[in-house]
Amino acid sequence: MTRIFVLLMTAVLALSACAAPPPPAPKLAADGKPLPRPYRISPGETREIRFRMLDSVNSLRAAAGARPLILDERLTAAAATHSRDMSVQERPWHFGSDGSSPLDRVRRVGYRGEFIGETISETYETELETLAAWMENDVTRRVILSRDARRMGFAWHQDPSGKIWWTMTLGA
Repeated sequence: MTRIFVLLMTAVLALSACAAPPPPAPKLAADGKPLPRPYRISPGETREIRFRMLDSVNSLRAAAGARPLILDERLTAAAATHSRDMSVQERPWHFGSDGSSPLDRVRRVGYRGEFIGETISETYETELETLAAWMENDVTRRVILSRDARRMGFAWHQDPSGKIWWTMTLGA
């Protein structure tokens, strides 16, 4: 009887060692709140994300009485260049490391229409969370809802840390 009890306890201990460990506690920021979890973008999601952003922007524009935008590859190329450059500079701002302005960038890629504006962001959030933040700011909201805008470029660069550098460029 003792032998069976010892074998049974050994089996229970062995099985309990196989249990999954508890999930790690979330890492906290200086303010005591959990750090955001990075939104990871895979290379195969590019088209889906661009069109999700375009559809969302066009919904907001429709609600404001503005015409829908179409994606423009030249403006997207200018946006992609700037997203990568912001990552290299490690700061979100509208000037390139070579001193270029948003207007310079759209001209370099061959865009001949009128430049309307550029919105940028440095974040770990999704494109739709970023759009929501842009819409809360008067300046970026005016760019997105500009009645003169007809075309949109949209791109990003994601660092290995998960940080995303978003850029939207609008033109007429």
